[in-house]
Amino acid sequence: MSTDNLFTSESFNKKDSGPVTCLGMTFPTDEARREYFLDKLREKFRDPEFRKIEGFPIGDDEDILAMSDPPYYTACPNPFLEDFVRHYGKPFDPNKPYNRKPFAVDVSEGKTDQLYKAHFYHTKVPHLAIVPSILHYTEPGDLVLDGFCGSGMTGVAAQWCGAAPENYRRKLEADWTREGRGKPKWGARRVVLNDLSPEATFIAANFNIPFDVDEFARVSQQIIKEVEIELGWMYETLHSDGKTKGHIEYTVWSEVFTCPECSGEVIFLDEALNQDTKRVRDSFPCPHCGASLKKSTLERVFETQSDPANGNPWKRVKYQPSLIVYSIGKNKYEKQPDADDLDVLERIRLLPIPSEIPTNRFPVEDMYHGSRIAPKGFTHIHHFYLPRNAQIIAAIWQKTTKVDDQRLQHIIKFMLDSHLVNMSIENRYRPEVSFPYNPLTGVYYIPSLISEASPFTAYKNKIARMTNGFGTYHNSQNVSWISCATAAVISLPANSIDFIFTDPPFGENIYYADLNFLVESWHGVLTNARPEAIVDKFKNKDLPEYQQLMQRCFEEYCRVLKPGRWMTVVFHNSRNAVWNAIQEAMLAAGFVVADVRTMDKKQGSYRQVTSSAVKQDLVISAYKPNGGLEERFKLEAGTEEGVWDFIRTHLKQLPVFVPREGRGEVLAERQDYLLYDRMVAFHVQRGVTVPLSASEFYQGLEQRFSERDGMYFLPEQVAEYDKKRLTVKDVEAPEFAPVDEFSAIRWLQRLLKDKPQSFQDIQPKFMREVAGWQKYEKPLELSELLEQNFLRYDGKGEVPSQIHSYLSSNFKELRGLPKDAPALCAKGKDRWYVPDPNKAGDLEKLRERALLKEFWEYLPAGYEPAKPDSGAGFLPGLSPNHAPLPRSKKIKVIRLESVRVGFKHCWQNRDYRTIVAVAQRIPEAILQEDSKLLMWYDQAMTRMGD
Repeated sequence: MSTDNLFTSESFNKKDSGPVTCLGMTFPTDEARREYFLDKLREKFRDPEFRKIEGFPIGDDEDILAMSDPPYYTACPNPFLEDFVRHYGKPFDPNKPYNRKPFAVDVSEGKTDQLYKAHFYHTKVPHLAIVPSILHYTEPGDLVLDGFCGSGMTGVAAQWCGAAPENYRRKLEADWTREGRGKPKWGARRVVLNDLSPEATFIAANFNIPFDVDEFARVSQQIIKEVEIELGWMYETLHSDGKTKGHIEYTVWSEVFTCPECSGEVIFLDEALNQDTKRVRDSFPCPHCGASLKKSTLERVFETQSDPANGNPWKRVKYQPSLIVYSIGKNKYEKQPDADDLDVLERIRLLPIPSEIPTNRFPVEDMYHGSRIAPKGFTHIHHFYLPRNAQIIAAIWQKTTKVDDQRLQHIIKFMLDSHLVNMSIENRYRPEVSFPYNPLTGVYYIPSLISEASPFTAYKNKIARMTNGFGTYHNSQNVSWISCATAAVISLPANSIDFIFTDPPFGENIYYADLNFLVESWHGVLTNARPEAIVDKFKNKDLPEYQQLMQRCFEEYCRVLKPGRWMTVVFHNSRNAVWNAIQEAMLAAGFVVADVRTMDKKQGSYRQVTSSAVKQDLVISAYKPNGGLEERFKLEAGTEEGVWDFIRTHLKQLPVFVPREGRGEVLAERQDYLLYDRMVAFHVQRGVTVPLSASEFYQGLEQRFSERDGMYFLPEQVAEYDKKRLTVKDVEAPEFAPVDEFSAIRWLQRLLKDKPQSFQDIQPKFMREVAGWQKYEKPLELSELLEQNFLRYDGKGEVPSQIHSYLSSNFKELRGLPKDAPALCAKGKDRWYVPDPNKAGDLEKLRERALLKEFWEYLPAGYEPAKPDSGAGFLPGLSPNHAPLPRSKKIKVIRLESVRVGFKHCWQNRDYRTIVAVAQRIPEAILQEDSKLLMWYDQAMTRMGD
């Protein structure tokens, strides 16, 4: 197995491996290849402009070179990427047919895979979850890009496309056949991986660059064995018989407090742990005075000792070894530290700190989590390692640096830094949990109970798991090239990438640069956090700055992606405002969103997103419009033909039919309101006036396209939909509740479309559903919503067609009657119904007039609008200039629909200043939470800047 596994190839990086080929050049050995490109990289370092590339990591040249394996991987911007594309890429050919529909990736798959677990990273999409997307959108040899690659799972997935075992292939092909998809084209794809973090790219490189698994196991085991011979005494303890030596699995260090009543010292573990349940008690008695204590009432104890790095006084929280868990053979035992154990710990504490241990200081002033560590006295990297583990890890690291084979050295360091957090004081003791490594993820947190785990046990187990995980997969070539840089500046030619899969940072959930600081310090190469796309008040980055950074990254994605090709974005949403910022950034960069789904983790399936109120993992499918559409749009911009050209092109990109559990799915992207939103966004992002009102657009949809189940199709798509519709019992629309005016209108449209009803029928249903109305949205009565958006039959004249169709279909006695029959008129009287799109224009004009009237009331107190131009029908602001806008109090409750209509109205008339003036009165949270308002506001700010 090991001779042909995924990470071993015929050109394996060994000095005696024979000739290897790279970028068309042949080298006598892989070591010769590495030295040649390292020299090329050194030459780049002599160019002062190279280090000025945005996002260039912080570190010395030699440290960066030591991490790198060029041209495949550089721990800095990879200067060989253009050579890679020129050698392996396929030039964009507009005449070559390419047609794919959106594909939702299953992010729930593969997290128990041994390869996936070989190294922790803050966020990881399993490689097995990415494989189907790559197979769907690409062909063998195509180029895939992940600009926020993290641990490099996209690269592993690209290799898997050519290395998947037969049983996996059969299963996937059977699934695709059942879903009506074509057979995938198996074969490896080539991939460019990029990340701002040197640690992330180092992990990604070692997941993807081939190495000899057997040699890794042999050499790493030998290193651990040598260190254990030298320093194994540090983890020995005497058994209760006073003779037998056991191996310490972990030592629990307990924080020491004082009792607020008697000031006596309280060793937290000794007093708070319930020995029977192995859980920390909420309250417990003081061992000195018997007072009832809680952790929250205890007082922290500090001690001052000499800092081992510089000899200066070091004041820190006091900890004391309180419990030892050790093994003899397969049996485990517990004991309290005895005099010999304490003597060993003291001997170790007095040893000089090894030079391999980083001693640099955390930038706590600029870290969101700095307040969690600095007050406890832990401000430097070496503070995070107890003396015993510091000595052992440093010894292993030192021996690893002496391994001649650079590729082998890298993969052993990969193994070492996979446990650097677990071996630190961040590792919590959790007696009720069997897993030995329990640091709190996504944060720097020093617990009151520290588990100092044995590096010998940890790394022996890691070697076994890595050997098993990496030895399971097959591949014959290195397909991944890795770069460390900002995603906003990727050294790739325009229109060179065939597919993008990306999992970008999502607001303020994870502070990657801060969290990677500890491990990156071991390599001596740190993240340059200046271009990091996050929300972080400590770095003066709020949501607007995050959106701007993400827009730059998506603009770069759009530049390098071939026209008509796809991008899949996995987004772990926690705030609507962050989701809106991402969406706005994608649209402003030039992408068109074709499908947004949310992962239903209970069902293991995807559900379409019908509202921005989502707090789950999102899978976004977006495409770069092909050059033909963009070129035509330049000629057709602002015309009706430009609208319908976009809609025809967009409908071609959407799936025709999605079956799910015996039912069809109503695709939100094919519904009229979302098609209208996409069309408006396409025009606005290109600075073009939208030539059609909503009612004119809906009327045009009815006339030009076929409607089925509330969705619109191209003529050539209808036959396919009708055929597949017969294979399911019904079509299910996504469920949503009315939370604001817009969603309430959509809810009423769905309710009344097939069943016109009276106010009395509607009211109880509406009241039941509308309980979650947004607190900042002006509440509206049902009567007002009906009056402004729907029609009521007053019982006079012919019964409207919609009411007639419902009554004649559901009441036998009314079938066959003319539309003016008294019985039919009486039954239809006072029923509300959805206006015919062909006759809805007047109603929309009346509604917009009322909404605009309300919008003008939101103008700031000192804002003096000029008189309207003759026949203009709107109130423009003062002549656009850069004079300060008058300030006014924020509006706490607004009618969002009136602001949306007003913003659109002003934008159509190039009255950007009024948009900004009103936006300044809207609380920031409301503005950022509403995608439509955010779009108009961003564009107005851009135009004013122009």
